[in-house]
Amino acid sequence: MVTLRHTYSDNNADKLSWWQLTLFGIGCTIGTGFFLGSGIAIHKSGYLVVVIFLLAALATLFVYDALAQMTEANPEKGSFRNYVREAYGRWAGFGVGWLYWSSEMLILGSSLTAIGIFTQFWFPNLPLWLLTAIYSLLALLVVILGSKGINKTENICAIVKMGAVFLFIAIAGVVFFKGSHGINTIQGSTTHWFSSGWTGAWKGLLYAFYAFSGIEVMGFMAIHLQNPKEASKAGRLMLLTITVLYVLSLSLALLFITKDQLTPDKSPLLLSLSIMGLPILVHLMNGVLIIAGFSILVASLYGVSTMLVALAEGGDAPPWLANRKGKKQLPLYALGVNMIGLCVSIVLALVMPSQIFEHITTAGGLVLLYTWSLIVASYLKQLRPSLSGQLKSWTAILLIIAAVTGSLLEKTGRPGFWTSLLIVMVIILITWWMKHKSERTKPA
Repeated sequence: MVTLRHTYSDNNADKLSWWQLTLFGIGCTIGTGFFLGSGIAIHKSGYLVVVIFLLAALATLFVYDALAQMTEANPEKGSFRNYVREAYGRWAGFGVGWLYWSSEMLILGSSLTAIGIFTQFWFPNLPLWLLTAIYSLLALLVVILGSKGINKTENICAIVKMGAVFLFIAIAGVVFFKGSHGINTIQGSTTHWFSSGWTGAWKGLLYAFYAFSGIEVMGFMAIHLQNPKEASKAGRLMLLTITVLYVLSLSLALLFITKDQLTPDKSPLLLSLSIMGLPILVHLMNGVLIIAGFSILVASLYGVSTMLVALAEGGDAPPWLANRKGKKQLPLYALGVNMIGLCVSIVLALVMPSQIFEHITTAGGLVLLYTWSLIVASYLKQLRPSLSGQLKSWTAILLIIAAVTGSLLEKTGRPGFWTSLLIVMVIILITWWMKHKSERTKPA
């Protein structure tokens, strides 16, 4: 595997302990997918959002376990792109690499848009394009520092985000049991939240999955563990921690908000604090939302840069993308291409309608789930697990299929679904063309 640590000549950096990988995973998972995307899941699913978050957590655990076991068996090739390539051939690796790159570019665009909107809460006169440009440059700076800088950034962000969610749980619990503020709201909202039914849960499953995106970046970092056999332990603790935080905080938020108050561009946690009449904490939580979005931005930029360099090194992208420059041997061309892609994503986000976050989240989440499916499929072929492993893998695949098909059930999900299919079709056509061209140029 080619990683940014090797690419950036960061060979003297310390190896990670399993708890550091756990913190890194929390840092690159809890982000706008939870703080903002969970609002979409709640709006569609009502109180069943708790059930779909538990199902998404279970499927995510099975996907990560598959990735971790392949990493433990072959820690020298920690990239899932390499595992897919080994399982199904070079062109499968080519396809999944570019599929992942596409999904992360969409996620980068939605994260930038989200943190720009959060920042406008404080500085409403600053244009969104300026804020997104500033955050892009800051994220690029962190990635240039190498994996050591990314580790520190994600670990600090993980602690801040966990602390903020714990604080919300404590405050919402106290306010609820004291009986002040939200009680009238609770009585009026119960029938609304139970009206969604299982069809609503089906629609919301994709957005629950989206809140867990980031495990594939954690897989990139697992190769740097002091003991690669501890990758599974780190992932399980990470997923247990964020699942408890997600379920408790969303359950409490549902006690204070009504369905008509919640829109795709509002965080349910921020809205709940506003209803409680706690303006200071609203501002504090808004700062956490910005930190959360920025940490996801850094993690995603790290992931796409790692993948692009790996594709170039493997002959699946122009070789000049792997060229290194300067004392730190930075792959400046790869970073430049990613920044261009990021600019395109930002422009699309700024010119499209107000529901852009939901559309981009849907498309990016779907393409990422296609990647997860290929990770599980590679695990089934490479390691040929026991009956227990096979049951877990097929459970994850079935839940992923349910999330994908759920996006078709209503009008707002369909643009993202068709966009994701278009991306897949373009990559398939390019893959077929490249394979055909390669076969034609082979010597007889």
